[in-house]
Amino acid sequence: MYVQNASHTEDVVAAAPTGPDFPIVIIGSGFAGIGMAIQLKKAGIYSFTMFERASEIGGTWRDNTYPGAACDVPSHVYSFSFEPNANWGRRYAGSQEIQAYLLRCVEKYKLRPHLRLNTAIAEATFDAGTGLWTLMTDSGERVTARVVVSGVGGLVDPAAPNIKGLDTFTGEMFHTARWNHDYDLTGKRVAVIGTGASAIQAVPAIAPKVGRLSVFQRSPAWVVPKGDRAISARLRQRFRRFPWIMKILRTLLYGFSELMGPIIFLDAPWLSKIGERMSERHLQASVSDPALRAKLRPDFQFGCKRMLISDDYWSTMERENVDLVTDAITEVRAGSIVTADGREHAVDAIILATGFALGLATAPFPVTGLESRTLDDAWRGGAVAYKGVSVAGFPNYFIMMGPNTGPGHTSVLVFTESQIGYILQAIRQMITGKITYLSVRQDVQDRYNAGLQGRMKHMVWSTGCSSWYLDDDGSNHALFPGLASEYCARIRKFKPAEYEVVRS
Repeated sequence: MYVQNASHTEDVVAAAPTGPDFPIVIIGSGFAGIGMAIQLKKAGIYSFTMFERASEIGGTWRDNTYPGAACDVPSHVYSFSFEPNANWGRRYAGSQEIQAYLLRCVEKYKLRPHLRLNTAIAEATFDAGTGLWTLMTDSGERVTARVVVSGVGGLVDPAAPNIKGLDTFTGEMFHTARWNHDYDLTGKRVAVIGTGASAIQAVPAIAPKVGRLSVFQRSPAWVVPKGDRAISARLRQRFRRFPWIMKILRTLLYGFSELMGPIIFLDAPWLSKIGERMSERHLQASVSDPALRAKLRPDFQFGCKRMLISDDYWSTMERENVDLVTDAITEVRAGSIVTADGREHAVDAIILATGFALGLATAPFPVTGLESRTLDDAWRGGAVAYKGVSVAGFPNYFIMMGPNTGPGHTSVLVFTESQIGYILQAIRQMITGKITYLSVRQDVQDRYNAGLQGRMKHMVWSTGCSSWYLDDDGSNHALFPGLASEYCARIRKFKPAEYEVVRS
Protein backbone atom coordinates (compact mmCIF):
# COMPACT_ATOMS: atom_id res chain seq x y z
CA MET A 1 0.00 0.00 0.00
CA TYR A 2 1.31 3.48 -0.75
CA VAL A 3 0.25 7.07 -0.31
CA GLN A 4 -0.09 9.08 -3.49
CA ASN A 5 -0.29 12.85 -3.73
CA ALA A 6 -3.88 13.29 -4.83
CA SER A 7 -3.01 16.23 -7.06
CA HIS A 8 -1.63 13.75 -9.61
CA THR A 9 -4.76 11.62 -9.78
CA GLU A 10 -7.32 11.99 -12.53
CA ASP A 11 -10.96 12.73 -11.85
CA VAL A 12 -13.22 9.75 -12.47
CA VAL A 13 -16.80 10.47 -13.44
CA ALA A 14 -18.84 7.28 -13.28
CA ALA A 15 -18.97 3.91 -11.59
CA ALA A 16 -20.25 0.57 -12.80
CA PRO A 17 -22.97 -1.20 -10.81
CA THR A 18 -21.34 -2.16 -7.54
CA GLY A 19 -22.09 -5.13 -5.34
CA PRO A 20 -20.96 -6.56 -1.99
CA ASP A 21 -17.27 -6.10 -2.81
CA PHE A 22 -17.64 -2.44 -1.85
CA PRO A 23 -19.68 -2.42 1.38
CA ILE A 24 -21.05 0.93 2.55
CA VAL A 25 -22.73 1.62 5.89
CA ILE A 26 -25.23 4.45 6.32
CA ILE A 27 -26.03 5.27 9.95
CA GLY A 28 -29.49 6.73 10.43
CA SER A 29 -32.61 6.75 8.29
CA GLY A 30 -33.88 10.29 8.40
CA PHE A 31 -33.80 12.62 5.40
CA ALA A 32 -30.00 12.43 5.20
CA GLY A 33 -29.70 8.64 5.29
CA ILE A 34 -32.64 8.05 2.94
CA GLY A 35 -31.40 10.66 0.47
CA MET A 36 -27.92 9.10 0.45
CA ALA A 37 -29.35 5.63 -0.10
CA ILE A 38 -31.53 6.76 -3.00
CA GLN A 39 -28.66 8.46 -4.79
CA LEU A 40 -26.39 5.45 -4.31
CA LYS A 41 -29.02 3.28 -5.97
CA LYS A 42 -29.41 5.75 -8.80
CA ALA A 43 -25.64 5.58 -9.31
CA GLY A 44 -25.76 1.79 -9.59
CA ILE A 45 -24.20 1.24 -6.17
CA TYR A 46 -26.27 -1.29 -4.28
CA SER A 47 -23.83 -2.57 -1.66
CA PHE A 48 -25.02 -0.39 1.21
CA THR A 49 -26.73 -1.15 4.50
CA MET A 50 -28.68 1.37 6.55
CA PHE A 51 -28.57 0.99 10.32
CA GLU A 52 -31.38 2.55 12.33
CA ARG A 53 -31.60 2.25 16.10
CA ALA A 54 -35.37 2.81 16.17
CA SER A 55 -38.10 0.49 14.93
CA GLU A 56 -38.94 2.67 11.90
CA ILE A 57 -37.36 5.23 9.59
CA GLY A 58 -37.99 8.97 9.78
CA GLY A 59 -35.70 10.45 12.42
CA THR A 60 -37.06 13.81 13.58
CA TRP A 61 -40.42 13.22 11.93
CA ARG A 62 -40.84 9.77 13.41
CA ASP A 63 -40.15 11.03 16.94
CA ASN A 64 -41.87 14.43 17.01
CA THR A 65 -45.57 13.69 16.99
CA TYR A 66 -46.70 16.27 19.53
CA PRO A 67 -49.90 18.22 18.74
CA GLY A 68 -49.16 20.93 16.21
CA ALA A 69 -45.80 19.42 15.14
CA ALA A 70 -44.91 20.75 11.70
CA CYS A 71 -42.01 21.98 9.63
CA ASP A 72 -41.10 25.67 9.74
CA VAL A 73 -39.90 25.56 6.12
CA PRO A 74 -42.43 25.55 3.25
CA SER A 75 -43.30 22.01 2.19
CA HIS A 76 -42.18 22.38 -1.42
CA VAL A 77 -38.67 23.28 -0.25
CA TYR A 78 -38.62 20.77 2.59
CA SER A 79 -38.55 17.76 0.29
CA PHE A 80 -36.00 16.19 -2.04
CA SER A 81 -35.51 18.14 -5.26
CA PHE A 82 -35.34 14.80 -7.09
CA GLU A 83 -38.58 13.60 -5.49
CA PRO A 84 -41.07 16.49 -5.54
CA ASN A 85 -44.42 15.97 -3.90
CA ALA A 86 -47.46 17.46 -5.62
CA ASN A 87 -49.78 16.37 -2.82
CA TRP A 88 -48.67 18.41 0.17
CA GLY A 89 -51.84 19.30 2.06
CA ARG A 90 -50.54 22.46 3.70
CA ARG A 91 -48.02 25.15 2.91
CA TYR A 92 -46.14 23.96 6.02
CA ALA A 93 -46.51 20.21 6.29
CA GLY A 94 -47.23 18.53 9.60
CA SER A 95 -45.00 15.82 11.03
CA GLN A 96 -47.31 12.96 10.00
CA GLU A 97 -47.40 14.17 6.41
CA ILE A 98 -43.61 14.48 6.27
CA GLN A 99 -43.17 11.03 7.78
CA ALA A 100 -45.59 9.64 5.18
CA TYR A 101 -43.50 11.28 2.45
CA LEU A 102 -40.33 9.60 3.76
CA LEU A 103 -42.08 6.23 3.97
CA ARG A 104 -43.18 6.58 0.34
CA CYS A 105 -39.59 7.32 -0.67
CA VAL A 106 -38.41 4.17 1.10
CA GLU A 107 -41.01 2.05 -0.69
CA LYS A 108 -40.60 3.69 -4.10
CA TYR A 109 -36.84 3.14 -4.15
CA LYS A 110 -37.08 -0.29 -2.50
CA LEU A 111 -34.85 0.55 0.44
CA ARG A 112 -36.40 -1.95 2.88
CA PRO A 113 -33.98 -4.77 1.93
CA HIS A 114 -31.10 -2.43 2.83
CA LEU A 115 -32.54 -1.49 6.24
CA ARG A 116 -31.49 -2.87 9.61
CA LEU A 117 -34.03 -1.49 12.07
CA ASN A 118 -33.68 -1.74 15.85
CA THR A 119 -29.93 -1.89 15.37
CA ALA A 120 -27.70 0.84 16.77
CA ILE A 121 -24.04 1.28 15.95
CA ALA A 122 -22.09 1.31 19.23
CA GLU A 123 -18.55 1.95 17.96
CA ALA A 124 -16.48 2.20 14.79
CA THR A 125 -12.75 1.56 14.26
CA PHE A 126 -10.66 2.08 11.12
CA ASP A 127 -7.89 -0.30 10.03
CA ALA A 128 -5.34 1.43 7.82
CA GLY A 129 -3.90 -1.89 6.69
CA THR A 130 -7.11 -3.10 5.09
CA GLY A 131 -8.79 0.26 4.54
CA LEU A 132 -11.87 -1.05 6.30
CA TRP A 133 -14.07 0.24 9.08
CA THR A 134 -15.18 -2.32 11.66
CA LEU A 135 -18.43 -1.34 13.31
CA MET A 136 -19.91 -2.94 16.39
CA THR A 137 -23.68 -2.97 16.86
CA ASP A 138 -25.39 -2.71 20.21
CA SER A 139 -25.98 -6.46 20.09
CA GLY A 140 -22.28 -7.22 19.64
CA GLU A 141 -22.40 -7.96 15.91
CA ARG A 142 -19.35 -6.93 13.86
CA VAL A 143 -19.85 -5.26 10.49
CA THR A 144 -17.13 -4.16 8.07
CA ALA A 145 -17.40 -1.36 5.53
CA ARG A 146 -15.20 0.49 3.07
CA VAL A 147 -17.18 3.68 3.61
CA VAL A 148 -19.24 4.94 6.53
CA VAL A 149 -21.78 7.73 6.06
CA SER A 150 -23.06 9.10 9.37
CA GLY A 151 -26.54 10.58 9.14
CA VAL A 152 -27.40 10.43 12.83
CA GLY A 153 -28.61 14.04 12.98
CA GLY A 154 -28.57 16.50 15.84
CA LEU A 155 -32.23 16.75 16.85
CA VAL A 156 -32.45 13.21 18.18
CA ASP A 157 -31.89 12.87 21.94
CA PRO A 158 -34.21 14.98 24.12
CA ALA A 159 -32.52 17.29 26.60
CA ALA A 160 -33.86 17.35 30.16
CA PRO A 161 -33.52 20.63 32.06
CA ASN A 162 -31.37 20.79 35.18
CA ILE A 163 -34.06 21.75 37.68
CA LYS A 164 -33.98 20.90 41.36
CA GLY A 165 -36.52 18.24 42.27
CA LEU A 166 -37.58 17.41 38.72
CA ASP A 167 -37.31 13.70 39.49
CA THR A 168 -39.64 14.06 42.48
CA PHE A 169 -42.66 15.10 40.42
CA THR A 170 -45.44 12.53 40.80
CA GLY A 171 -47.71 13.70 37.99
CA GLU A 172 -47.34 12.98 34.28
CA MET A 173 -44.16 14.28 32.67
CA PHE A 174 -42.80 13.84 29.14
CA HIS A 175 -40.73 15.60 26.49
CA THR A 176 -42.33 16.97 23.33
CA ALA A 177 -40.21 14.52 21.30
CA ARG A 178 -41.56 11.61 23.36
CA TRP A 179 -45.17 12.70 23.55
CA ASN A 180 -47.46 10.44 25.58
CA HIS A 181 -50.58 10.23 23.42
CA ASP A 182 -52.21 7.91 25.96
CA TYR A 183 -52.38 10.71 28.53
CA ASP A 184 -55.51 12.83 28.15
CA LEU A 185 -54.76 16.52 28.77
CA THR A 186 -58.44 17.48 28.80
CA GLY A 187 -59.21 19.67 31.78
CA LYS A 188 -55.77 19.15 33.32
CA ARG A 189 -53.45 21.73 34.85
CA VAL A 190 -50.50 21.59 32.47
CA ALA A 191 -47.08 23.23 32.57
CA VAL A 192 -44.95 23.69 29.47
CA ILE A 193 -41.31 24.37 30.25
CA GLY A 194 -39.58 26.10 27.35
CA THR A 195 -40.66 28.51 24.63
CA GLY A 196 -38.66 27.37 21.62
CA ALA A 197 -39.60 25.89 18.25
CA SER A 198 -41.55 22.94 19.69
CA ALA A 199 -43.38 24.93 22.34
CA ILE A 200 -44.74 27.55 19.95
CA GLN A 201 -46.40 24.76 17.99
CA ALA A 202 -47.61 22.62 20.90
CA VAL A 203 -48.94 25.43 23.11
CA PRO A 204 -51.62 26.71 20.66
CA ALA A 205 -52.60 23.11 19.87
CA ILE A 206 -53.26 22.03 23.46
CA ALA A 207 -54.48 25.31 24.99
CA PRO A 208 -58.14 24.86 23.96
CA LYS A 209 -58.46 21.49 25.67
CA VAL A 210 -56.49 21.84 28.93
CA GLY A 211 -58.01 23.28 32.07
CA ARG A 212 -55.10 25.57 32.88
CA LEU A 213 -51.89 26.05 30.93
CA SER A 214 -48.79 27.61 32.49
CA VAL A 215 -46.03 28.42 30.02
CA PHE A 216 -42.65 28.89 31.70
CA GLN A 217 -40.48 31.24 29.66
CA ARG A 218 -36.80 31.68 30.40
CA SER A 219 -36.31 34.16 27.57
CA PRO A 220 -38.64 35.35 24.80
CA ALA A 221 -38.03 34.82 21.10
CA TRP A 222 -38.54 36.80 17.94
CA VAL A 223 -41.60 35.36 16.21
CA VAL A 224 -42.73 36.23 12.68
CA PRO A 225 -46.00 35.28 10.95
CA LYS A 226 -46.08 31.86 9.36
CA GLY A 227 -48.80 32.42 6.78
CA ASP A 228 -49.75 28.75 6.88
CA ARG A 229 -52.77 27.58 4.94
CA ALA A 230 -54.23 24.54 3.27
CA ILE A 231 -53.28 23.82 -0.34
CA SER A 232 -56.44 23.40 -2.34
CA ALA A 233 -57.25 20.20 -4.23
CA ARG A 234 -57.35 22.23 -7.43
CA LEU A 235 -53.82 23.54 -6.93
CA ARG A 236 -52.53 20.07 -6.05
CA GLN A 237 -54.07 18.80 -9.27
CA ARG A 238 -52.21 21.48 -11.22
CA PHE A 239 -48.95 20.49 -9.53
CA ARG A 240 -49.51 16.89 -10.62
CA ARG A 241 -50.38 17.89 -14.18
CA PHE A 242 -47.68 20.53 -14.58
CA PRO A 243 -44.64 19.56 -12.44
CA TRP A 244 -42.75 22.56 -13.78
CA ILE A 245 -44.99 24.79 -11.67
CA MET A 246 -43.62 23.10 -8.55
CA LYS A 247 -40.06 23.64 -9.75
CA ILE A 248 -40.74 27.34 -10.22
CA LEU A 249 -42.40 27.54 -6.80
CA ARG A 250 -39.47 25.77 -5.16
CA THR A 251 -37.02 28.15 -6.84
CA LEU A 252 -38.99 31.19 -5.72
CA LEU A 253 -39.27 29.97 -2.14
CA TYR A 254 -35.56 29.17 -2.01
CA GLY A 255 -34.68 32.52 -3.55
CA PHE A 256 -36.79 34.37 -0.99
CA SER A 257 -35.09 32.53 1.90
CA GLU A 258 -31.68 33.50 0.49
CA LEU A 259 -32.78 37.14 0.30
CA MET A 260 -33.88 36.95 3.94
CA GLY A 261 -30.59 35.33 4.96
CA PRO A 262 -28.54 38.51 5.64
CA ILE A 263 -31.40 39.92 7.74
CA ILE A 264 -31.28 36.80 9.90
CA PHE A 265 -27.57 36.02 10.27
CA LEU A 266 -25.49 39.17 9.66
CA ASP A 267 -24.48 41.37 12.57
CA ALA A 268 -25.85 44.45 10.85
CA PRO A 269 -28.33 46.28 13.12
CA TRP A 270 -29.90 48.12 10.19
CA LEU A 271 -30.73 44.75 8.60
CA SER A 272 -31.82 43.22 11.90
CA LYS A 273 -34.28 46.09 12.34
CA ILE A 274 -36.20 44.83 9.30
CA GLY A 275 -36.85 41.52 11.03
CA GLU A 276 -37.51 43.17 14.37
CA ARG A 277 -40.11 45.53 12.91
CA MET A 278 -41.82 42.59 11.17
CA SER A 279 -41.95 40.68 14.46
CA GLU A 280 -43.07 43.71 16.49
CA ARG A 281 -45.96 44.35 14.12
CA HIS A 282 -46.98 40.71 14.51
CA LEU A 283 -46.79 41.04 18.31
CA GLN A 284 -48.85 44.22 18.25
CA ALA A 285 -51.53 42.54 16.14
CA SER A 286 -51.58 39.38 18.26
CA VAL A 287 -51.50 40.72 21.84
CA SER A 288 -53.56 43.63 23.14
CA ASP A 289 -52.19 43.72 26.70
CA PRO A 290 -49.12 46.04 26.84
CA ALA A 291 -47.71 44.30 29.92
CA LEU A 292 -47.94 40.89 28.23
CA ARG A 293 -46.38 42.30 25.06
CA ALA A 294 -43.45 43.57 27.11
CA LYS A 295 -42.85 40.07 28.51
CA LEU A 296 -42.97 38.52 25.04
CA ARG A 297 -40.66 41.02 23.30
CA PRO A 298 -36.97 39.96 23.20
CA ASP A 299 -34.18 42.37 24.14
CA PHE A 300 -31.53 40.78 21.92
CA GLN A 301 -30.78 41.36 18.26
CA PHE A 302 -32.98 39.63 15.69
CA GLY A 303 -31.41 36.34 14.59
CA CYS A 304 -29.10 35.97 17.61
CA LYS A 305 -31.29 33.06 18.67
CA ARG A 306 -33.37 30.93 16.36
CA MET A 307 -36.11 32.93 14.68
CA LEU A 308 -39.50 31.29 15.20
CA ILE A 309 -42.56 31.35 12.97
CA SER A 310 -46.15 31.05 14.15
CA ASP A 311 -49.51 32.58 13.38
CA ASP A 312 -51.15 31.76 16.71
CA TYR A 313 -48.56 31.35 19.49
CA TRP A 314 -48.59 34.93 20.73
CA SER A 315 -52.37 35.25 20.50
CA THR A 316 -52.71 32.07 22.58
CA MET A 317 -51.00 33.87 25.46
CA GLU A 318 -54.15 36.01 25.88
CA ARG A 319 -56.47 33.07 26.41
CA GLU A 320 -58.18 33.12 29.82
CA ASN A 321 -56.81 29.69 30.71
CA VAL A 322 -53.19 30.46 29.77
CA ASP A 323 -50.55 32.04 32.03
CA LEU A 324 -47.12 33.20 30.86
CA VAL A 325 -44.66 32.72 33.74
CA THR A 326 -41.40 34.63 33.37
CA ASP A 327 -39.99 34.14 36.88
CA ALA A 328 -37.26 31.50 36.96
CA ILE A 329 -38.11 28.00 38.16
CA THR A 330 -36.32 27.29 41.42
CA GLU A 331 -37.75 23.88 42.27
CA VAL A 332 -40.15 21.16 41.22
CA ARG A 333 -42.15 19.41 43.92
CA ALA A 334 -44.41 16.35 43.86
CA GLY A 335 -47.37 18.27 42.42
CA SER A 336 -46.13 21.75 41.68
CA ILE A 337 -43.50 24.07 40.25
CA VAL A 338 -41.99 26.79 42.43
CA THR A 339 -40.69 30.01 40.89
CA ALA A 340 -38.23 32.65 42.11
CA ASP A 341 -41.04 34.96 43.29
CA GLY A 342 -42.04 32.27 45.82
CA ARG A 343 -45.21 31.31 43.98
CA GLU A 344 -46.17 27.63 43.84
CA HIS A 345 -47.89 26.56 40.61
CA ALA A 346 -49.96 23.41 41.10
CA VAL A 347 -49.86 21.20 38.00
CA ASP A 348 -51.03 17.74 36.95
CA ALA A 349 -48.61 17.35 34.04
CA ILE A 350 -45.30 18.80 32.93
CA ILE A 351 -44.37 18.96 29.25
CA LEU A 352 -40.67 19.51 28.60
CA ALA A 353 -40.20 21.61 25.48
CA THR A 354 -36.50 21.89 26.23
CA GLY A 355 -34.90 20.92 22.93
CA PHE A 356 -32.23 18.34 22.28
CA ALA A 357 -28.81 17.29 23.56
CA LEU A 358 -26.94 18.23 20.40
CA GLY A 359 -23.50 16.96 21.43
CA LEU A 360 -21.78 19.11 18.80
CA ALA A 361 -18.38 18.61 20.43
CA THR A 362 -18.61 14.83 20.80
CA ALA A 363 -18.96 11.82 18.55
CA PRO A 364 -22.33 10.01 18.53
CA PHE A 365 -20.46 6.86 19.61
CA PRO A 366 -16.74 5.95 19.94
CA VAL A 367 -15.09 6.48 16.54
CA THR A 368 -11.40 5.59 16.18
CA GLY A 369 -9.44 6.61 13.09
CA LEU A 370 -5.78 6.62 12.05
CA GLU A 371 -3.11 6.11 14.70
CA SER A 372 -5.81 5.12 17.22
CA ARG A 373 -7.03 8.70 17.50
CA THR A 374 -10.65 9.07 18.51
CA LEU A 375 -13.09 11.58 17.10
CA ASP A 376 -13.63 12.95 20.60
CA ASP A 377 -9.89 13.68 20.79
CA ALA A 378 -9.99 15.39 17.40
CA TRP A 379 -12.93 17.52 18.54
CA ARG A 380 -11.57 18.39 21.97
CA GLY A 381 -11.31 22.04 20.95
CA GLY A 382 -14.69 21.99 19.18
CA ALA A 383 -16.21 19.95 16.38
CA VAL A 384 -14.58 20.70 13.02
CA ALA A 385 -14.79 19.08 9.60
CA TYR A 386 -13.82 20.02 6.08
CA LYS A 387 -16.99 21.44 4.51
CA GLY A 388 -18.76 19.81 7.45
CA VAL A 389 -18.31 16.38 5.87
CA SER A 390 -14.77 15.00 6.24
CA VAL A 391 -12.51 14.95 9.32
CA ALA A 392 -8.73 14.71 8.99
CA GLY A 393 -7.48 11.35 10.26
CA PHE A 394 -10.80 9.54 9.72
CA PRO A 395 -10.63 8.12 6.20
CA ASN A 396 -13.73 7.12 4.26
CA TYR A 397 -15.90 8.47 7.11
CA PHE A 398 -18.38 11.09 5.93
CA ILE A 399 -20.71 13.13 8.10
CA MET A 400 -24.07 14.41 6.94
CA MET A 401 -24.97 17.79 8.42
CA GLY A 402 -21.73 17.88 10.38
CA PRO A 403 -20.05 20.87 12.05
CA ASN A 404 -20.89 24.33 10.69
CA THR A 405 -23.43 23.13 8.15
CA GLY A 406 -26.64 24.15 9.89
CA PRO A 407 -28.65 26.83 8.07
CA GLY A 408 -30.11 29.69 10.03
CA HIS A 409 -32.47 30.85 7.32
CA THR A 410 -33.43 28.15 4.81
CA SER A 411 -34.18 24.47 4.29
CA VAL A 412 -31.62 22.10 5.73
CA LEU A 413 -32.20 19.82 2.73
CA VAL A 414 -30.42 22.29 0.45
CA PHE A 415 -27.28 21.52 2.44
CA THR A 416 -28.06 17.81 2.74
CA GLU A 417 -28.46 17.26 -1.00
CA SER A 418 -25.19 19.06 -1.72
CA GLN A 419 -23.40 16.81 0.78
CA ILE A 420 -24.93 13.72 -0.79
CA GLY A 421 -23.56 14.75 -4.17
CA TYR A 422 -20.10 15.40 -2.71
CA ILE A 423 -19.95 12.05 -0.88
CA LEU A 424 -21.18 10.22 -3.96
CA GLN A 425 -18.35 11.74 -6.01
CA ALA A 426 -15.84 10.52 -3.40
CA ILE A 427 -17.27 7.00 -3.45
CA ARG A 428 -17.11 6.91 -7.24
CA GLN A 429 -13.47 7.98 -7.09
CA MET A 430 -12.73 5.13 -4.72
CA ILE A 431 -14.51 2.50 -6.79
CA THR A 432 -13.16 3.36 -10.22
CA GLY A 433 -9.74 4.52 -9.04
CA LYS A 434 -9.20 1.41 -6.89
CA ILE A 435 -8.49 3.65 -3.91
CA THR A 436 -8.19 2.02 -0.50
CA TYR A 437 -8.93 5.17 1.40
CA LEU A 438 -9.23 8.92 1.23
CA SER A 439 -8.37 11.18 4.15
CA VAL A 440 -8.79 14.94 3.99
CA ARG A 441 -5.50 16.75 4.53
CA GLN A 442 -5.10 18.42 7.91
CA ASP A 443 -3.87 21.69 6.37
CA VAL A 444 -6.89 21.81 4.06
CA GLN A 445 -9.27 21.27 6.98
CA ASP A 446 -7.49 23.83 9.17
CA ARG A 447 -7.50 26.50 6.48
CA TYR A 448 -11.20 25.96 5.75
CA ASN A 449 -12.27 26.13 9.38
CA ALA A 450 -10.06 29.12 10.18
CA GLY A 451 -11.89 30.92 7.38
CA LEU A 452 -15.30 29.98 8.81
CA GLN A 453 -14.45 31.00 12.36
CA GLY A 454 -12.92 34.24 11.12
CA ARG A 455 -16.28 35.15 9.62
CA MET A 456 -18.22 34.41 12.82
CA LYS A 457 -17.39 37.82 14.30
CA HIS A 458 -19.54 39.34 11.56
CA MET A 459 -22.52 37.12 12.40
CA VAL A 460 -25.35 38.02 14.77
CA TRP A 461 -24.88 34.77 16.71
CA SER A 462 -21.78 36.28 18.29
CA THR A 463 -23.48 39.40 19.68
CA GLY A 464 -23.84 38.10 23.22
CA CYS A 465 -27.13 36.22 23.62
CA SER A 466 -27.09 32.64 24.84
CA SER A 467 -28.31 29.98 22.41
CA TRP A 468 -27.86 26.33 21.51
CA TYR A 469 -25.83 27.50 18.51
CA LEU A 470 -22.84 28.23 20.77
CA ASP A 471 -20.37 26.00 22.60
CA ASP A 472 -19.49 26.71 26.22
CA ASP A 473 -16.59 28.92 25.11
CA GLY A 474 -18.87 30.99 22.89
CA SER A 475 -17.63 29.53 19.60
CA ASN A 476 -20.10 28.50 16.93
CA HIS A 477 -19.59 25.04 15.43
CA ALA A 478 -23.24 24.59 14.48
CA LEU A 479 -24.17 27.04 11.72
CA PHE A 480 -22.72 27.99 8.36
CA PRO A 481 -21.85 31.71 8.28
CA GLY A 482 -23.27 32.52 4.90
CA LEU A 483 -25.83 31.78 2.24
CA ALA A 484 -26.83 28.26 1.28
CA SER A 485 -25.92 29.03 -2.32
CA GLU A 486 -22.34 29.76 -1.24
CA TYR A 487 -22.08 26.47 0.64
CA CYS A 488 -23.48 24.54 -2.32
CA ALA A 489 -20.97 26.17 -4.65
CA ARG A 490 -18.07 25.33 -2.33
CA ILE A 491 -19.02 21.67 -1.99
CA ARG A 492 -20.18 21.14 -5.58
CA LYS A 493 -17.05 19.32 -6.73
CA PHE A 494 -15.02 16.71 -4.88
CA LYS A 495 -11.33 17.60 -5.33
CA PRO A 496 -8.93 14.69 -4.82
CA ALA A 497 -6.03 17.16 -4.40
CA GLU A 498 -7.48 18.08 -1.00
CA TYR A 499 -7.15 14.49 0.23
CA GLU A 500 -4.40 12.01 0.96
CA VAL A 501 -5.07 9.08 -1.36
CA VAL A 502 -3.97 5.59 -0.40
CA ARG A 503 -4.00 2.90 -3.07
CA SER A 504 -3.44 -0.82 -2.67
